Amino acid sequence: MTQSTVIQAPGLSTFLKSLKTTPVDPSVEHLISLLKRRQIRNSRPCAIATTALLLRVVGEFKGRDAAKLVERIRQVGRRLTSAQPREVVVGNIVRRVLGLVREVVDENADGQTPTGSEANTPTVSQHHDSLHRPTLASTMSTFSPLKHAVAEPMPVGIYDGNMSDSGELSRRPPLLSSHTTTGPLVNSLFGLFSQPQDTPSATSTPSGAQSPNGKSTFTQQSLERLGELSRGQTSLDLKGEVMEGIRELQDELETSDKQIAEVALEHIHANEIILTHTASTTVQKFLMYAARKRKFTVVHAETYPHDNTATHGVLLTGKKRELHADEDDDDDKWKPLTEAGIQVYVIPDSHVFAIMSRVNKVILATHTVLANGSLVAAAGAHMIAMAAKEHQTPVVVLSGVYKLSPVYPFDIDELIEHGDAGGVVPYSDGDFVDKVDVENPLYDYVPADLVDLYITNLGGHAPSYLYRIVADHYRSEDISL
Repeated sequence: MTQSTVIQAPGLSTFLKSLKTTPVDPSVEHLISLLKRRQIRNSRPCAIATTALLLRVVGEFKGRDAAKLVERIRQVGRRLTSAQPREVVVGNIVRRVLGLVREVVDENADGQTPTGSEANTPTVSQHHDSLHRPTLASTMSTFSPLKHAVAEPMPVGIYDGNMSDSGELSRRPPLLSSHTTTGPLVNSLFGLFSQPQDTPSATSTPSGAQSPNGKSTFTQQSLERLGELSRGQTSLDLKGEVMEGIRELQDELETSDKQIAEVALEHIHANEIILTHTASTTVQKFLMYAARKRKFTVVHAETYPHDNTATHGVLLTGKKRELHADEDDDDDKWKPLTEAGIQVYVIPDSHVFAIMSRVNKVILATHTVLANGSLVAAAGAHMIAMAAKEHQTPVVVLSGVYKLSPVYPFDIDELIEHGDAGGVVPYSDGDFVDKVDVENPLYDYVPADLVDLYITNLGGHAPSYLYRIVADHYRSEDISL
């Protein structure tokens, strides 16, 4: 009697299984093909796959040169982000791992831990006063998330408008006072726009500009310093400590939803009406945790035609039912809200504005959170946020820290992915389709002014405070891959 073999579709589970026996380079090609074909999609699966791959990359690295390890991780990261630029979380994980390497080297340098700007900037002495301003990068306006989904090199002066003076990414000149400078105080503003005497020549490479070999001088200086530090530490177990940090990052991915759900009772109160949309695992666990001690009502927009099948599955059985569902989703099954005694109403997206006057709070999931406090979420999120603002209803966004990116939305249209237009208007309506242009965006861009609160696994934060979390989790040298 022959045994029937079960053939699994390519996805996250098959990739993780193959990663145990496949060498690194073929595994990189495998993940690139899965990202391009959208067989691994959405933030959490992409983050898990990228973290597991980088763990193998570091594990098979030979040598103790931190600069070579950083360059190896950068090489893999550039290929992954090029394969699917709109999955910004892939670049986030790569930058987190690069930051781990730098942190390990800095902590073991002479037994001291550099802090603040000393840990993030190369050892280049610069003099600043009111007549000598740092050079500003001139290529910020040409940023495109489709160009490997990274920002231009930003060595100095880029985050001055949004960062505090104590932030790692801030490059403000020091204050001129009697205890911070030995030179004379400048009390006049007449020389503010005068030409400094030590202005670099037109032939020299400005700070942050591209050198002839294609890399920024800022990155080159950082790698050289990193290599010198690692070579001077003969007892440093670079690979072992970096791998331990990556395992901690994997634990963060597994526990982020639970940590977010643990603060649900602080934000959901009895007899409230909660509006949400999409079949988000984070949102559903957040509501289930609050349902243990609170009785409230949930109004769920089905987000047709994208997530309506998955939404119905989560509400009826507690498990996603999607056409492209991965085998890994079998572990994310829980009791539906109705079994916890919560009243749930499913409404079409067209009814959101009509019911918003009765809603007490809006809870949204996110695909990516950008550095300026805005977010990219499933289609329909912008409409819900606009209706909530019109009715003065607070909007709460749930997101793990791994979704928070240092990328700025300079071109919003390129952040939005579009799906099959046949899901909106069937191709069988030939006469109608020929006369109109049909677009089917999969995601919406929601500006920061429409969000009242972000809840991450580190707690609740205002949108204006997200820059601080970016500074804590990413190094300025790694913003450009």
